[in-house]
Amino acid sequence: MKKTPVLRAIPVFGWLYLAGGLVAAAIDRVPDNPVLRAVWWIDAFLSVVVHAAQIPAALRSAEHSDRSRFETAALTQIFGMTWWRTQPDARERQ
Repeated sequence: MKKTPVLRAIPVFGWLYLAGGLVAAAIDRVPDNPVLRAVWWIDAFLSVVVHAAQIPAALRSAEHSDRSRFETAALTQIFGMTWWRTQPDARERQ
């Protein structure tokens, strides 16, 4: 089994956890458990801030790929390093 799909599932679960937390807040059902709340905030920081901080490195890595800069940035924002670090580099594509 390839590792890449499993690695990419991690950020997807993180985004789902964030969405669930937003839904819980919208219907006024936020959990009282401080650990769950802390994990939500840590997940938000990692998913939003850290993934966004990886975009410049991803764009440099994808300079000679067939993907647009927008596509590279969007996929990096969603999947983080599990997206751009698992892409073949330019030497492998030639």
